[in-house]
Formats: sequence, C-alpha cells, structure tokens
Amino acid sequence: MATKIYIVYYSTWGHVATLAEEIKKGADAVPGVEATVWRVVETLPEDVLGKMGAAPAHEDHPVISPRDLADADGVLLGFPTRFGMMAAQMKAFIDATGGLWQSQALAGKPAGVFLSTGTQGGGQETTALTAVTQLVHHGMLFVPLGYTFGAGMFGVDEVRGGSPYGAGTFAGADGSRTPSEVELAVARHQGTYFAGIAKKLKVGAAALDAEASASA
Repeated sequence: MATKIYIVYYSTWGHVATLAEEIKKGADAVPGVEATVWRVVETLPEDVLGKMGAAPAHEDHPVISPRDLADADGVLLGFPTRFGMMAAQMKAFIDATGGLWQSQALAGKPAGVFLSTGTQGGGQETTALTAVTQLVHHGMLFVPLGYTFGAGMFGVDEVRGGSPYGAGTFAGADGSRTPSEVELAVARHQGTYFAGIAKKLKVGAAALDAEASASA
C-alpha cells in the first residue's frame, strides 16, 4: 500500500499554499508515496479577508477535517506566523483534534512543519518551535529538515526563508514578496526527505507486524 503523506496548510496571501504545492512535488518523487494537499477551514469573514487583500482559496485543495489525519502515514503542517506563533486558523484546527489526542490515533506518526513570516525577524524559528508542542502532545515524531539540503542551507548572498526546522519563505510586511527559487527548492527537498522517512517507518512497522504474527 502507498505511504500517504498529508500536506495540511493555512495560507492568507498564498505563500504557504505555494510551498505546499512544491512540497507535494518533492513527496511525489518518492516511489510508493501518495501525497495530498489539504487546507484548513478559514475562520475569518469574507469582508475582513477582502480588507486584508487575502488571496482566493485554492478550491482544488480540499478542506480537511481533524479525523482525516488518522488516515495519514505522515503529516506536514504549513502556516503563516502571527506574533511568533502559528496563525489562529491552524491552531483552531489542531484544537479540534481532541478526539484523536484522547485515542492517541496520531501517536508514532511522523510530522513536520513549513511556514511563512512577514520579515526576517518575524518568527522563522519561534513559529516552528511553538508548533512542536502540538505534535508532542499527540505523540507524533517531529522530523526536522536539519541541514539535509546541503550548501543551499548555508548561503547568505540572498534573503532566504526556512531553517533546520522546515521550509519557509518571507512574505514581506504587505505580502508582496513571493517565494524565491531557493525557497521553493528547499520546499521540494523537504517533501522528498520527509516522504522518504515516512515510507521507511511504514515499511519497518509492517515488517515488525509480520514478524510478530509469524511468531505468534
């Protein structure tokens, strides 16, 4: 059976949605992996979104419900930052996973994060760090990007989002900046890297189950 990777995001101006699509490309490059991009429900009224100049929702990305997470073999969560933490829309979605927490349905599943901030000091690391607490309470296995992208992680010749915690981009204070080619490349790499780990975990778990059944 295919390893199911769920890429779940919230995006205001489209930056996180763009990263999500690049991550899917990377995950799809791993044989035996089936990656799906989902969006969480919007909580702001349309008139407020209009005043913010928010991008239209990607109707081709289905809206996920909390219980859908139980079907995934690995989950990547993407969101913009709000004062150094994840946006309220994503937090509301995670807050609705109480039933999954109670049954520990997500325990042992690999998870990672990717994000967008307005500025270089806007929370590229604190947003990821404060998101890890959500994963810990579910017993999920946090899979950071580390420095697996190689030399591209060390470049200082251009403004670049992302960190060892996960892929990232800068939107600019007014949302006018778009993800750079390097940021998109890091996102694709995260998709491939994460999917590979999720696949190994699933195959390994299946082998252990088979071994246990044979010895029963």
